[in-house]
Amino acid sequence: MKVLVVGSGGREHTLVWKLKGSKKVAKIFCAPGNGGIYRQAKCVNIKADNIKGLADFAFRNKINLSVVGPEAPLARGIVDEFQRRKLKIFGPDKKGAQLESSKVFSKEFMRRHHIPTASFRVFSSAAEAIGFCKSVQFPAVIKADGLAAGKGAVIVRDLEQASSIIEDIMLKKIFGDAGDRIVIESFLVGQEVSIMALADGKTIVPLLPSQDHKQAYDGDRGPNTGGMGAYCPVPFLSPEVMRQIEEHILIPTINGLIKENITYKGVLYAGLMLTETGPKVLEFNCRFGDPETQAVLPLLKTDLYELMTAVVNQKLSSFSKLDWRNGAAACVVMASRGYPGKYTTGVKIGGLENIKDDNVFVFHAGTERKGDRLVTSGGRVLGITGLDSDLKLAINRAYRHISRIKFEGAMFRRDIGSRPVKPINK
Repeated sequence: MKVLVVGSGGREHTLVWKLKGSKKVAKIFCAPGNGGIYRQAKCVNIKADNIKGLADFAFRNKINLSVVGPEAPLARGIVDEFQRRKLKIFGPDKKGAQLESSKVFSKEFMRRHHIPTASFRVFSSAAEAIGFCKSVQFPAVIKADGLAAGKGAVIVRDLEQASSIIEDIMLKKIFGDAGDRIVIESFLVGQEVSIMALADGKTIVPLLPSQDHKQAYDGDRGPNTGGMGAYCPVPFLSPEVMRQIEEHILIPTINGLIKENITYKGVLYAGLMLTETGPKVLEFNCRFGDPETQAVLPLLKTDLYELMTAVVNQKLSSFSKLDWRNGAAACVVMASRGYPGKYTTGVKIGGLENIKDDNVFVFHAGTERKGDRLVTSGGRVLGITGLDSDLKLAINRAYRHISRIKFEGAMFRRDIGSRPVKPINK
């Protein structure tokens, strides 16, 4: 079978690597790919947002399955276009992708279907939003309605900060049209976890839980990023809480989508807060997480191509139980100095030849080939994933190998997986 993976980041490299391990996959293309993906797939110079170009390529090359990595093409309707041409594709259609592409749709969807989440208000006027903030209890959370590369949610701690953020989003348009509307919601306290689940429109099958690290600096300080590291599984997430998540969040979400005539096929990603009153949804995403994928998929033993095909053909019920590798995985992201702000590209990367451990994987994100040189091309550059028998050993393995990789201005968090936590059973 021939597969096309759409995207160019660490998530897409992980998907390519995992699909390459399927006996049913003969050839993989990746559009546009990056400086590491080319080792496992043929990179095609088509951007991820060029929906017509991607559909034309899939049709001409008789691609059996296309897999969409990033959220933007899903939000723009890539699945609708592929389905119109009768091309098989893994991911939700434009209506389903609204769970991520519109925070307003997502929050109102949760309210309609009684899915636990923070209380909220929606605003299309900056003046009204600022006026509302005069009566809210701080801290609070302000979210741009549309896509903002994982940076559109801001915790504000007083009226002055709230007013400034509202003006930035709605008047200065730091996120463009994504800030035409905003959501202001109450601040939830607890531990965050990420639950990615496969859904075929009828059946939902959760993957192992993971925990992301959003802030740029140690101690969860600094600006939000696309994610600086993740680990899997989550030791403090009890089976009882996982059962609650399935019964009160995942299944009601799929049932709600069915009621609204949305056939959701792909990954349903629930970013959750485990509060004292139970798990609540912070946000939904409509695709694999990045860097959660880099920690979760290396532990998956079940054939990913077979799983994705079952999703597309609505036969996921045949995979009620997945096969997982014992132990844990930890991914640490190496980024360019200045990320998530301005950063320099074109910096030579060295030391990858020193990674010779079968339980360490280097997933490329912002890299490209310049002749025989590998150089940086983005903010998040590499994700180094270590596997071992327990989480502490997996983390140590990842950090040991990071020290062998060099590029000028490299930065990374040194506390991935070190949050002090207690088991949560509520």
